[in-house]
Amino acid sequence: MPQLYPYDRSAAVLYAHQWAYGRNPLFYDYEHLGGDCTNFASQCIYAGSGVMNFTPTYGWYYIDANRKAPAWTGVPYLYNFLTRSNQSIGPIGKPCQLKELLPGDLIQLSFKGEDYQHSPIVVSVGYPVSPENVLIAAHSYDADFRPLSTYEYRKIRMIHLTGVIRP
Repeated sequence: MPQLYPYDRSAAVLYAHQWAYGRNPLFYDYEHLGGDCTNFASQCIYAGSGVMNFTPTYGWYYIDANRKAPAWTGVPYLYNFLTRSNQSIGPIGKPCQLKELLPGDLIQLSFKGEDYQHSPIVVSVGYPVSPENVLIAAHSYDADFRPLSTYEYRKIRMIHLTGVIRP
């Protein structure tokens, strides 16, 4: 079984703060092609993991605007990649409850109660842990330090990043 290395939560959160209201020129801005939220979330997670998985179709990578894995920009695909059961290279996560969230973790929201459409990154967790005290950063309605409670959503799922598998 491959070794699990620590996920650098501080690096993910610092990246989120740096680019919450801007766009890193190293990555394409998908704002006008369905949204940039999961692209931004992937960038933050990459800042905290330092490794991509270049497996065609089922990996998690970004080369350029046209050469990227579905998991890099697609909400359900990122969830599937992070919570995968096969121990492949890249960040690893597990579904969790609100009280288990830490800065650098991922939240996904469903606004209509069907598919999940939004992937903000947790930048702060205050106590008591509640939607008012979980602060996020996101693209597609750029935000930083936005309380989770200010979103109107029907369903929510949270992913706690547990570590990184390196090559």
